[in-house]
Amino acid sequence: MTATTENTTHSHAPVAQAAQPAAQAHGQQHPIKLYLLVWGLLFFLSACSYLVDYFDFQGYLRWSLIVLFMLLKAGLIVAVFMHMAWERLALVVAILLPPLAVLVLMAMMAWEGDYTNYLRVIFFGA
Repeated sequence: MTATTENTTHSHAPVAQAAQPAAQAHGQQHPIKLYLLVWGLLFFLSACSYLVDYFDFQGYLRWSLIVLFMLLKAGLIVAVFMHMAWERLALVVAILLPPLAVLVLMAMMAWEGDYTNYLRVIFFGA
């Protein structure tokens, strides 16, 4: 019986290996052109971020541009280098939705803080 068990065990091994997709066996490969393009875009967005300081933008325009460039760079890094562009939509939503909700809540708190400050100035005079 041991000879039969050994033959059965060894005969299923090639079938299991053949069932694996080629991408899993050798690792998923992306063209180097994609990574070079993303690195170029990251360099360009960083240069734009530094140009905001160079041209001495002030106020909401300055912070809006800095946050915009920061979010674009973070999105590129998450999508390509963390391979989120090739994941299922459910996983992408599960990972990206909570930080987006936190950003929305932070914006609402900032707006409420401005409103509270406005009311204090109106009613207390300083």
